[in-house]
Amino acid sequence: MARVHVTSWQQTYRGLMPDSVLDDPGLLRARERFWTGALTGERWAGNRAAVAEVDGTLIGIALSGPTQEPGTAWQFQLHLLYVDAAHHGSGAGPALLHAVLDPHESAALWVADPNPRAQAFYRKHGFAPDGHSKTEDGLREVRWVRPAGTPQPGAAAGRPRR
Repeated sequence: MARVHVTSWQQTYRGLMPDSVLDDPGLLRARERFWTGALTGERWAGNRAAVAEVDGTLIGIALSGPTQEPGTAWQFQLHLLYVDAAHHGSGAGPALLHAVLDPHESAALWVADPNPRAQAFYRKHGFAPDGHSKTEDGLREVRWVRPAGTPQPGAAAGRPRR
């Protein structure tokens, strides 16, 4: 999962984040620690994780959980969803999204800006920007939200696992 996470960052954020962050030799190790905590830590017990695979090889990851922002109108936060660029358009993204977020739940996420491909994906799945933005590690992100019960395009057949 950490490998897919790092590779996807490098594919997605090259030119948007400093190369020093994306090429840091400790990035894989840091993502390994992140995933260990996200999958085993009590603080993250309400999280939902899913992976997509092709012929036994991980090609995508997703993680959501109860919102950690107090006073929000949504129940869940999509923390991340990445699919290896070689598998964009394969249906893995929608399958992962549906595996970690129920369409009957309100949800929010932060998406890189600019990132037209991801933004189009989230728009298709009922999310819209709410006017909030932040910058972390040199990457500008915009918050997108989706009300509960938003009609969703069907998830493509795939093999995501929760």
